Amino acid sequence: MDIASFGSFLRTLAIIVVIYYAFKFAMRYLFPLFVYKMAKKVERNFQQQQQDFYQQNRSTQEETNYNNQTDTGKDKVPRSTKVVGEYIDFEEIDKK
Repeated sequence: MDIASFGSFLRTLAIIVVIYYAFKFAMRYLFPLFVYKMAKKVERNFQQQQQDFYQQNRSTQEETNYNNQTDTGKDKVPRSTKVVGEYIDFEEIDKK
């Protein structure tokens, strides 16, 4: 059985202190850079999605306008634009 010496105890303690300060350094300086890069990536993806959505809606709108222009020769049945709600029949309750 080996007995731990005072020198090995100091070596272990020094390794723990070095690891602690390395972790502290990484969290203070490297973690904010990591978060910044991730935020930029998310922002870029969001902008790309917005641009794709805008272009898709724009092309759909152009197709609709083109179809409406080509369908002008057809007779259309006029529809009423008046929106009427649903009829609900209420029953009165007599209070005694």
